[in-house]
Amino acid sequence: MTLAPSVELRGVTKRFDDLVAVDDLDLELGGGEFFTLLGPSGCGKTTTLRMIAGFEQPTSGQIQIEGSDVAGLPPHRRPTNTVFQSYALSPHMSVEDNVAFGLRRKRVPKSEIARRVAAELKRVGLGAESKRRPAQLSGGQQQRVALARALVNLPKVLLLDEPLGALDLKLRKGLQVELKRIQREVGITFVYVTHDQEEALTMSDRIAVMNRGRIEQVADPEEVYERPATTFVAGFIGVSNLMPAVVAKVDEVKLDNGPAVRIPANGLAAGERCHAVVRPEKLRIERVDVPSSSASNGMPRMEGVIESSLYLGTATQIVVNLGDGVRMTVLVPNASEAERQRLPGGGARVALRWEPEHMHVVRQSPTGVKNDGGGSPANDLGHEAIERG
Repeated sequence: MTLAPSVELRGVTKRFDDLVAVDDLDLELGGGEFFTLLGPSGCGKTTTLRMIAGFEQPTSGQIQIEGSDVAGLPPHRRPTNTVFQSYALSPHMSVEDNVAFGLRRKRVPKSEIARRVAAELKRVGLGAESKRRPAQLSGGQQQRVALARALVNLPKVLLLDEPLGALDLKLRKGLQVELKRIQREVGITFVYVTHDQEEALTMSDRIAVMNRGRIEQVADPEEVYERPATTFVAGFIGVSNLMPAVVAKVDEVKLDNGPAVRIPANGLAAGERCHAVVRPEKLRIERVDVPSSSASNGMPRMEGVIESSLYLGTATQIVVNLGDGVRMTVLVPNASEAERQRLPGGGARVALRWEPEHMHVVRQSPTGVKNDGGGSPANDLGHEAIERG
């Protein structure tokens, strides 16, 4: 079922003097969707969120929320609320007073304020903490108060600017689950900004991967991970295993230092340069000096030398140098201690195999940035300063 648009951006550009922070952005967010803007520092994601909220005005382009053009409207006149990483709670107010603050400014009747505040505190699991002050709460509890304060105003769209960034890993993972539950319960559109790939994959209905003010791919989490559109997306989402290649035919790609593989060329024409991606968990590794016990079944095969092997608890991460500057990361589950002990170590010559359907062809990123979303240090610092502002 296609959701009616809740937020629409048409040709939105934002310039700060000579710096283009957001470049000709088109986006359409469905009603009730958990939509994430994902990318490295300086990619324009926070600037985009601030334009939706009304804290920044676009240099050009149009923003519509619930079908209405919000150009020129200040934040308090838009059907949105924003949750920031800093919480921004009033320390001298109780939890319930912090949550009720916006309703009191709108002169909502006291009985309705009490009802709505109690309902939102219950929703975020803080019903018993209503009389406490922010300083008496943990970081995770303070973030829940900020969320309740935003939701109590019944916004059409909730904007969240890296709200979990200041929390420790375990608490952050727990709140990811809670945020998704709350979003499904309230049924409104969430627009979430993060640089954390795992967070985006865990929580989102769809993800927009941004790089230098532009969107390189918009898709659901599985599509973004399994079938990245560009080298930047492939490198930013998960571990990058990029092999230079050329399109030989519409259904065949020739690896620069490996075999030809029969896979769809993803719309590229014969003769075009590209990269082939195989995710680390899809690779099989075997020693070349030990006969393989499993049939290859026509799987592509490339040889290289192990550069490193790291124990990660649930898996062992092995980096294999294939030559010509190409390195492949392999993740081997630690399902058996005996099997783990038999894994080849550093310096061993090994072969990598994979199923052809696990290889995906990607285009070079339009920005020319392959993996790290960077560029010149000056540009990165300029974007970061804007986003933090």
